[in-house]
Amino acid sequence: MESSPRFGLTRKRWLILLGLVTVAFNAALVVIDNRLKATGGPSILGLEFAGSVDRVAEIEAEWGAHGGDLARLSLWLDFAYMLSYGAFFALAGFATRDFALARGLRALAVCGAVAPFLAIVAALFDAAENICWLLLLGGHGGSWLAPFATACAVVKFASIALAIVYIIWGLVARLLRRGLDEPGRIEI
Repeated sequence: MESSPRFGLTRKRWLILLGLVTVAFNAALVVIDNRLKATGGPSILGLEFAGSVDRVAEIEAEWGAHGGDLARLSLWLDFAYMLSYGAFFALAGFATRDFALARGLRALAVCGAVAPFLAIVAALFDAAENICWLLLLGGHGGSWLAPFATACAVVKFASIALAIVYIIWGLVARLLRRGLDEPGRIEI
């Protein structure tokens, strides 16, 4: 089911636009992350799973001042990235749910009551996580902040993984459905 145009954009065009923006932000974050690893410390993922203030201090020492600046840049840029990936995967989840409802794919439709919202949950936990890391890298926060941020990272990754699995399930169902509707012809 196609959504009504907003700002002249259909749901399909929103998905294309958000997909391109998400890929662009991801590419920028990969470049920053590669520069961060070149400082001799871990990637930003290493920080996300630091788990303790002591490990954060070790990572900061490994990165040095330049690495700390790169990490903060990555965390700030990640706020825009989480908006784009959260919106993209939520919209793709809603499109998958609508497809399932229209085709009578019951299990896919039932999961669609929750799955699109997992992308939003992921983005929200990503935001909470980034705020924690920015506070810690700025020398603020208590000893509970690093484990809390790592817990947010775990919830973020689990939520977005489930949202992506749901969308892939929907894509497979769509491809199989096209094969059934038009034998011998499966379009991508």
